[in-house]
Amino acid sequence: MSTWTHRQTYPEPLPRASRSRGQVILARLTLIVTSILILTNLAAALIVAGYQIYYDGLIFPGVSVWGVDLSGMTPAEAAAALQDQFHYPRTVTITFRDGDNIWPVSAESLGVRFDVERTVQAAYEVGRHPRLIPGLRQQLTAWREGVVISPVVVFDQRSADEQLQLIAAQINRPPIDAGIQFEGLEAVATPSQIGRQVDIPATLALLGEKVTTLQSSEINLVVVETPPRIASTEDSVALINSILSSDLEVYIEDAYPEDPGPWVASREALAEMLVVEPVVSADGESMEYTVRLDEQQLEAFLSPLAPALERQPSDARFIFDEETGELQPIVASQQGRRLDIAATIQLINQTVAEGQHRVPLVFEYIEPDIPDTATAEELGITELISSATTYFRGSSSARRHNIQTAASRFHGLVIKPGQEFSFNEYLGDVSLDSGFEEALIIYNGRTIGGVGGGTCQVSTTAFQAAFYAGFPITERWPHGYRVGYYEVGEGPGMDATVYSPIVDLRFVNDTPYHLLIETFVDIDNATVTFRFYSTSDGRTVQKEGPIITNIVPHGPPLYEENPDLAPGQVKQVDYAIDGADVTVYRTVYRDGEVLYQDTFFSQYVPWQAIYQVAPGYVPAGAQRVGG
Repeated sequence: MSTWTHRQTYPEPLPRASRSRGQVILARLTLIVTSILILTNLAAALIVAGYQIYYDGLIFPGVSVWGVDLSGMTPAEAAAALQDQFHYPRTVTITFRDGDNIWPVSAESLGVRFDVERTVQAAYEVGRHPRLIPGLRQQLTAWREGVVISPVVVFDQRSADEQLQLIAAQINRPPIDAGIQFEGLEAVATPSQIGRQVDIPATLALLGEKVTTLQSSEINLVVVETPPRIASTEDSVALINSILSSDLEVYIEDAYPEDPGPWVASREALAEMLVVEPVVSADGESMEYTVRLDEQQLEAFLSPLAPALERQPSDARFIFDEETGELQPIVASQQGRRLDIAATIQLINQTVAEGQHRVPLVFEYIEPDIPDTATAEELGITELISSATTYFRGSSSARRHNIQTAASRFHGLVIKPGQEFSFNEYLGDVSLDSGFEEALIIYNGRTIGGVGGGTCQVSTTAFQAAFYAGFPITERWPHGYRVGYYEVGEGPGMDATVYSPIVDLRFVNDTPYHLLIETFVDIDNATVTFRFYSTSDGRTVQKEGPIITNIVPHGPPLYEENPDLAPGQVKQVDYAIDGADVTVYRTVYRDGEVLYQDTFFSQYVPWQAIYQVAPGYVPAGAQRVGG
């Protein structure tokens, strides 16, 4: 049996390196330097700590406020030093200026106060930053360079506002418009005023900047100026005085001889009419006074003039020349006119604004329907279509005169197609002033003297001409009793009485042509004739009658006393005639066919003869008028 034995072996250690002398010296130097640094830092730390301990509760060196060194002072000492050396704001004055006006006010009165506590606190906090390093840096800066702390100034704007309100009360003023005053009939301009208002908030902002300088200073007050809406009334006053300088005269330009006028509104009346009112100017911002005469008062001045100045248009009148077939004007046409009050008012205001005081009235002109330039061809007047003649032999000179006067009113008259002819319309006024005379008329059951007697001779003739022209008769009245004048030729039932405005004669021109009426009075032969000229549309007329029925005999004569008659003198003033009913039929044909038929019925009452005698000479047993 064999055996194994293990023996552990170890390597031999390396030999230790030997250090050089230089290395030993370097190591020793390093140790020395490190020790010195450690000791230096320790010393610095001890110094800083001692510095902090020493200035605990004191203001660090180098800190000052507005030239007062507070180094090493306690806050209380610093406050005392500042209060002793710093006199702001008692010694500072703020001067407010507005142009040449100044208001000096102490800063203290304006609410400016030096806050010692906060200023000292700011100085004390230098170097006492919450973090160490920034705090040490602040201490070092203060020690090496110094730190200047600005005084803490408190500005209470309430006190400044009160002071500015007092100043503003001396400056503020509202804008005043230029005005107009009257001294009698003369206008005087009153001046305008620019409004001024101190802008206190803006001025306070400027003041806030100034108080931080801690010096006396001047501030220009912020003043807002507001111009008046109406800067001047000089032009308006000049216009007013021009308007009131003279009476206003209105007149008719190219007046007719019979036209009235002129008419005058006095200066006093113009002053009453004057309207002066502010309006916005063309710039849309400022205002000005307008001057005019009141439209309503001018209308009240002009309106009464209108009726007398109105003229209806007047158609021309003609005669028909049967040889040439042309019309010859005998009366020129005339324009109608109507006072245009609105246009006249406008012209008045325009004229007085130009300094004038004579103003022509403005008219609206109306052209006549038938001018004197019209031709027969244009009007359709080519031939005689109807004619009628009545007789008045035995009439008084006054009656003959009235027949001539009435007939002349219709001579040359033109009736338009579709127009209704009215005898009374064209006859016009029947009076002594219009050329008529007194003659016998039938009125209230009597034949009496009256203005216009004989006019019915003319209306009867016109009726007969219209009857035979075939025109529709729209109004016709018979006389109360039969009159011999009207029965010559045509017999009874062909008369027509008129009495304006109650009783009229009317017919319609129902043709498409104009109708020309010509009248002729032959005094020597005692005839009056109406001639109708137009263009025949083919109509013809057939008359049936007169058919007389219901004849009523007249009564015995009547008598009445007349103090103007001598005893035995007898004057007959009415003539006896029987009463009767009379019917006339008319048939109008056109081209052989019946166009229409109509009936003219007249009821005449019996008429007694009436005689006038001297008082007391009425025959015995005779019947008296009214008895």
